[in-house]
Amino acid sequence: MLVFEHISKSFPGVKALDDVSFKVKAGTVHGLLGENGAGKSTLIKILGGDCQADKASCFYLKGQLCEFKSTRDAIANGIVIVHQELQLVSGLSIAENLMLGRMPTKLGFINYFELYRLVQAKLDHIGLEIKAQTRISDLSSGQRQLVELVKAIMFDADLIALDEPSSSLSNQESKLLFRLVKQLRDAGKSIIYISHRLGEIFDLCDCATILRDGKVAAHVETLVGLSEHSLVKHMVGRDITDIWGYRPRELGAEPTGLKVQDIIISRNMPHKLAPEPISFNVKAGEILGFSGLVGAGRSELMRGIYGADKIQSGQIFIDNKPCVFTHPKNAIKAGMVLLGEDRKACGIIVGQSVMNNIALSVRRYFSKWWIYHNKEKQLADGFIESLGIKTPHRNQDIVHLSGGNQQKVLLARALACPYIKIMIIDEPTRGIDVGTKADIYQVLYSLAEQGIAIIVISSELPEIMGICDRIMVMCQGQVSATFLRKDFNEADILAAALP
Repeated sequence: MLVFEHISKSFPGVKALDDVSFKVKAGTVHGLLGENGAGKSTLIKILGGDCQADKASCFYLKGQLCEFKSTRDAIANGIVIVHQELQLVSGLSIAENLMLGRMPTKLGFINYFELYRLVQAKLDHIGLEIKAQTRISDLSSGQRQLVELVKAIMFDADLIALDEPSSSLSNQESKLLFRLVKQLRDAGKSIIYISHRLGEIFDLCDCATILRDGKVAAHVETLVGLSEHSLVKHMVGRDITDIWGYRPRELGAEPTGLKVQDIIISRNMPHKLAPEPISFNVKAGEILGFSGLVGAGRSELMRGIYGADKIQSGQIFIDNKPCVFTHPKNAIKAGMVLLGEDRKACGIIVGQSVMNNIALSVRRYFSKWWIYHNKEKQLADGFIESLGIKTPHRNQDIVHLSGGNQQKVLLARALACPYIKIMIIDEPTRGIDVGTKADIYQVLYSLAEQGIAIIVISSELPEIMGICDRIMVMCQGQVSATFLRKDFNEADILAAALP
């Protein structure tokens, strides 16, 4: 079906792909694995016409030599890419997005009746329970991801490449995704499936190609009988026996770092129940996890505590001192930092260097009448080395870094804040490879050992159970259960998350 031959691609200061060659057969799900920065997304962008490979690179589609200059060229040849960064128009409806550029017309005008009928029939057939007239802006991130997949299906493509398709899906949405992928494979379509969730790779993929540092590290013809450990070793080039690497700490005598008392934050909660007060505390040096289904209200609660959203009532204490946060800058001054779940939308500053992104939180301390750039350079170089940020130099535009390294830059920015006492980190390893996950967990343990109170929100239950000292479960905007580490049980935590 598709053959990559000697694909290479260089960006300023970095070689993203180096002589990559492999085949994708018709009617198979082909896994594409590797650490962040291994070159997976770059390869998919070349395939989809978003960027061009270097000279002497080529690929063959059904035996024909191809070179796509644009996304339109790729679609015309039966190739559709579903990128990790979704490409939907938020102000338009689902139907308008799915049929953009090919809407049915009548007497020269768009026939909206026919448009909605066609798209609704497709949504119903697939099993996505949502109205075709719904605006994209009103959908959850998981629903948007599924709409992107439906869009690819409606092009009737021969080959669909999915880049981290399940990173923002709930368990139920993931099941629908997996069913659709299997249906496409059974219909003779070719699927390139990129994911850091190895369980999905074993469940869905027939074979896999593993990239490391822009080169093919291994090609696996069948995943039957293969262990996750061997795949991880190919990906990272080293043994990772325990990804969590939990480091226990004695918390009995530690003071309370953060205390939240009777907080009510209903305006942005995604449920329609009457608001109930929420209370909890986090000790200095403790890692507290917040678990729950998508839409349970975990992120909204933390945004309210941080001052990004207004709270209706309640009190917040740091080191037993009452605090009032009307804006995130008040929280930062008090020693609290928050890393949001969407690093693209509310984290990195696109178009700015790695150094500028790191130094953003402390620039006012590095200036008087002018900015002391030498201090910024020292700060950036220190974090690049200590956190293992993969970048050719401190002045590299952050947009050219992989998702995992962008997350490390945001972590560095937070750590650069003076007098940090509390860190809230939302989906810390979404879309990040196994090796980088292990690195980030070790950073969190080190911070906890320094006495920093840490709150982790994650949709990955094994992650929450692996790194946290205590877990609070939210359901429909309320805390439904609390578990100590000795009582962690996956079935019990899942049961507490269900309405």
